Amino acid sequence: MSNYKDLREFVRFLERKGELRRIKTPVSSELEITEIASRVISNGGPALLFENVDGGDIPVLINIFGTHQRVAWALGVDHIDELTDHVRKLLGLMQGPPAGIVSKLKTVGDLAGLARSQPKMVNSAPCQEVVLTGDDADVNAFPIIKCWPLDGGRYITLPLVISRDPTSGRRNVGTYRMQVFDGRTMGMHWQSHKVGARHFRDGEERRLDRLDVAVALGGDPTTIWTGSMPLPPDMDEIAASGVIRGKAVEMVKCKTINLEVPAHAEIVLEGYVVPGELRPEGPFGDHTGYYSMEDDYPVFHLTAITHRRDPIYPTTFVGVPPKEDFFMGKATERIMLPALQAALPEVKDINMPAEGIFHNLVIVSIRKEYPGHARKVMNALWGLGLMMLTKVIVIVDHYVDVQDLSEVAWRVTANLDPGADIVFSEGPLDDLEHASATPRYGTKMGIDATAKGRLDGRNREWPPDIVMSDEIKALVDSKWREYKI
Repeated sequence: MSNYKDLREFVRFLERKGELRRIKTPVSSELEITEIASRVISNGGPALLFENVDGGDIPVLINIFGTHQRVAWALGVDHIDELTDHVRKLLGLMQGPPAGIVSKLKTVGDLAGLARSQPKMVNSAPCQEVVLTGDDADVNAFPIIKCWPLDGGRYITLPLVISRDPTSGRRNVGTYRMQVFDGRTMGMHWQSHKVGARHFRDGEERRLDRLDVAVALGGDPTTIWTGSMPLPPDMDEIAASGVIRGKAVEMVKCKTINLEVPAHAEIVLEGYVVPGELRPEGPFGDHTGYYSMEDDYPVFHLTAITHRRDPIYPTTFVGVPPKEDFFMGKATERIMLPALQAALPEVKDINMPAEGIFHNLVIVSIRKEYPGHARKVMNALWGLGLMMLTKVIVIVDHYVDVQDLSEVAWRVTANLDPGADIVFSEGPLDDLEHASATPRYGTKMGIDATAKGRLDGRNREWPPDIVMSDEIKALVDSKWREYKI
């Protein structure tokens, strides 16, 4: 499991692995960093640490999650499948008591490990080495980037935004972009279906004067990544990070608001939003590959900035896929698979390809057992948390490799009877969905691309796949060198 204490420790690790480049050439935070990083990501290149941005002395770190391997390292493993197995094991602990004394003792140890991974409060922290309040607190002191030419301004793009449910007091941590309006106010891009937006609406209903919000930049890489996970509202992302790391995330109380933040963050913005207060935010070059246009969102008011004496400013950008967020999302897909299978045991695998930008296309393989099984899975997925935003779901048989898009395209186009196998439904869509006639609501499509037979009421024989016999394969294997090919 990950033992990186903070972001700079991960930077040193990547440097030792040859996966980070320090750039001393002067660069601009406006567009230039995006163009450099975009070229590097498209070639599977390294993380970048810009050490001379706009003539200042605060370095900008980007692309730390820009390959599958770096995401795995960030989460403390060599391959994401190791974490998939870990999650499956934890879910197994919750499904019933083990048999046998050895298994019972092992379970006690596992549960004790879970207890040790819960957030740990500390009294002092590196993220509060410097404390700025009043006129001294100004976000313009940091090299916040402008990503694309038509963006409405500069955006904080890799924050951990921390808020509490006004009713339950539960903490939520999410990665929500923040447009800089001026040195002390920023947009808070809480999309309609996200937990932060629910907190905002609850604050309006309760007629609260303000909701405290903290924004942490940096920290250990697992915790940074965890902010992007679509966890259920009652699950604490900081605790989830501790479980993945196998070690508690240290938290410290903020100076001016009643929230806690990761103690090893690089920079912390303390502040609040006023329920009901909205301001135009955008445009922004988004992960859809299109600009999301100007719309009204809550306003974050700054009360204090705390940071390390020599802070690193972490950032990212999104755009035409694949970008860094794809690799982050792919890890989420792999880690959440066991939880999905716990709810839908018939699911064999799932793929959310880069081109589908997470919510536009989900490909699912299932072991089909009864008539309408594929449609049952579609509807179950549309009713499962943020999967409700999925625009197209494709269902294939369990033996189809959903990670092989060539095979998927072949199976879909070969197996599809459009009049019988396409399902249309209506429901909520992502805030960033631009194709629907109505914002945040529209049509979804399900495609049943499984093989059909008598189980599905089909009288016509379904043809078998073309596969060479095992005997001939073995014969050719044994004679391969003789062929001298």
